[in-house]
Amino acid sequence: MALNPQITNLIIILGFMQISKKIPFDDPNVLNGVRALYVVSNLIIASIYLYVQSKINAKNDMTVVKYVEPAPMGSGEEPKFVATTVKAYDLQQLKALFKAQLMGVGMMAVMHIYFKYTNPLLIQSIIPLKGAFEGNLVKIHLLGQSATGDLARPWKATGGLMGAMGGGEIKTDKKSIEAAERAGRGGVKDE
Repeated sequence: MALNPQITNLIIILGFMQISKKIPFDDPNVLNGVRALYVVSNLIIASIYLYVQSKINAKNDMTVVKYVEPAPMGSGEEPKFVATTVKAYDLQQLKALFKAQLMGVGMMAVMHIYFKYTNPLLIQSIIPLKGAFEGNLVKIHLLGQSATGDLARPWKATGGLMGAMGGGEIKTDKKSIEAAERAGRGGVKDE
């Protein structure tokens, strides 16, 4: 039985918090080493995502994916019907991953440069890298897993705060799709 990714993240964070207490961040060589580890970690993640992007473009999978996207929580909007291709869906998901990575780097830069926090550099060198390998796109395009079961598109929203803010589950059942198509609510079609 594999551990839930959130549980392993918690274990890693708690472990590295204890380890980071013993690291002499006052030493400029140690601090620069941890900074280098953080930069290398982010470069590896960017390289993985660029490789996945090249695989998505090379496969050029034009299989149609239809689903009903839930309305943003508290918006009062209706759920939206979406018809797209596997390639467009994967590229959209990859764009969201790049965006999340850049947000993380930006937040870390503020915490480290402005607030002078050094301990998170160590943890943030490991957790995002682990998360990249746990992502559906990497599992399919880099690790070669079949896009069936939990990896079948569209993917369920991840748990946690950001997943909960999305407003609900993506619906792929025929009844929901037909109802949204008939209602004509925002039929987004990506080519």
